[in-house]
Amino acid sequence: MVVLDTSALLYWTLDPEQLSENARKAIDESEQVTISSISVWEVGLKVKRGRLEIPLSFSDYVERLQQLEKLDILPVEVETWLLNMTLDWQHRDPADRTIVATALRLNCPLITSDQAVRSFYQGSIW
Repeated sequence: MVVLDTSALLYWTLDPEQLSENARKAIDESEQVTISSISVWEVGLKVKRGRLEIPLSFSDYVERLQQLEKLDILPVEVETWLLNMTLDWQHRDPADRTIVATALRLNCPLITSDQAVRSFYQGSIW
């Protein structure tokens, strides 16, 4: 299993050529790909604010995500919020913190192109 951050999710589902070779290989070889539901929220906010354009409506995009057999969309549970709050990391982005907390709770690799995340989370792949 691997966890994808929001950018990796967008690359994997909409523009796979943007994935690094290592990220693509880790996703391809994984039986399960997991995202935090906060990534759905983050994509929605970016679309709504005009900071991200996707080739279909946001609701259609989410529906297609839910239909992917290999993809598991995890709700953000209380334990994840608690871990998020205890991370010894000055990073202020709530989505990034929650995604890292999710990967930590699951004890699995995190696919991310974000250098700040990769510097903090030793299980990152890019």
